[in-house]
Order: sequence, then C-alpha cells, then structure tokens
Amino acid sequence: MSTAHHSRKSPPLDCDLKQRDTQVSTCAGREQIVLVELDGTEQWLCPAHAAAVWLTDPTLRFSAKTRPEGISAVMGQAFGDGGGHR
Repeated sequence: MSTAHHSRKSPPLDCDLKQRDTQVSTCAGREQIVLVELDGTEQWLCPAHAAAVWLTDPTLRFSAKTRPEGISAVMGQAFGDGGGHR
C-alpha cells in the first residue's frame, strides 16, 4: 500500500509534505487538508503546504474529507487574510 493513501480509521498526524521533505521544518496549523490528484491519490497536508501545492498544481482538488474551516485556512495562506473577517 502506498504511503499516499490513508486508512479511514487512522488519519495522519503530520503533514505528508513535511515527512517527505526533510528541509521543511515547520507546518502551519494542525488542521489536515486533503488534496486529490487526477488519479485519485490523496495528499494530506497542513494549510500552509496545501496552499503552496494547490497554487502550483491546478489539477488538484479538495477532498470532501477536508472540513470547510480547513479550506478557509488554505485560502488565507494562499491569498492572505485580507482583513475580510467580520
């Protein structure tokens, strides 16, 4: 089984990108974001890494496993919070 796929019973605790890239030392937030590639492969990332990956690969989509708050966190990382909070 590939490490890119995760069991429904045990979600990952750390950002996949952090585990693969030893130069990445910090992740922004604990919220797990699930991005899906065209072939169905899942990437579990923190909001900061998800924003970077999502902005550079237009074929990725958010999985239904990602909570709305997580998507909001990614958008805040990608485009800045912009003071749009009410």
